[in-house]
Amino acid sequence: MCFPSKLKGHFEMRRFAVAAVLGLLLSAAPSFAQAPAAPAAPPVQAPAPAPQVPFPAGAKYAFINIQRIANESGEGRAATARVQALNQQKLTELNERNKAVQANQLKLEQGGSVLSDAARLQLEREIERQSVDIQRFTEDAQAEVQALQAQLQADFQQRLSPVIQRVAQERNLEMLFSVADSGIVWANPGLDLTNDVIQAFDTGAGAPAAGAPPAAPAPAAPQP
Repeated sequence: MCFPSKLKGHFEMRRFAVAAVLGLLLSAAPSFAQAPAAPAAPPVQAPAPAPQVPFPAGAKYAFINIQRIANESGEGRAATARVQALNQQKLTELNERNKAVQANQLKLEQGGSVLSDAARLQLEREIERQSVDIQRFTEDAQAEVQALQAQLQADFQQRLSPVIQRVAQERNLEMLFSVADSGIVWANPGLDLTNDVIQAFDTGAGAPAAGAPPAAPAPAAPQP
């Protein structure tokens, strides 16, 4: 886990993004759209997972895939589900508002000479009011979704950081890289500790080992 602020038949949400410890973004949010959803494709059986390669003995460096952690961990899936639920709620509300204004537009078009000038003017004003209301609703929904994203981002980062620290300490590592933004073009697959982090994350083993120094706090943002 973009989202236009104008109403033109689309209501898309910014990708749900979690700036985890090493800065990789999680993107999983669906987009708002007024078009009906396409029929679901038949389920495809996932291929069997590749055998786990042993971690090289004595290795001091390793890497993780934070995208996978966000996608496969219970924390990441729960956060994605919350964003998707909010997406669907706002989409449903938007569609109801669109139906109302479309009904008035059809009434105006089909009214012809039946409507008096006063009735036509009143209906046109109602359509204009509804259109402004839809635009405001879209903007408010965007702000609501972004607020949820920001909260989920902070929560995910807070929970994931000690888990990564613990896994690194247990392996006695000197450095742990994010494979997506470290520039790594090849590495021994055994150095991938993503599964370890996911397992530790899901089992709640997030606290650093006893006697280990706490993680340094992130520097505060400069005040404007």
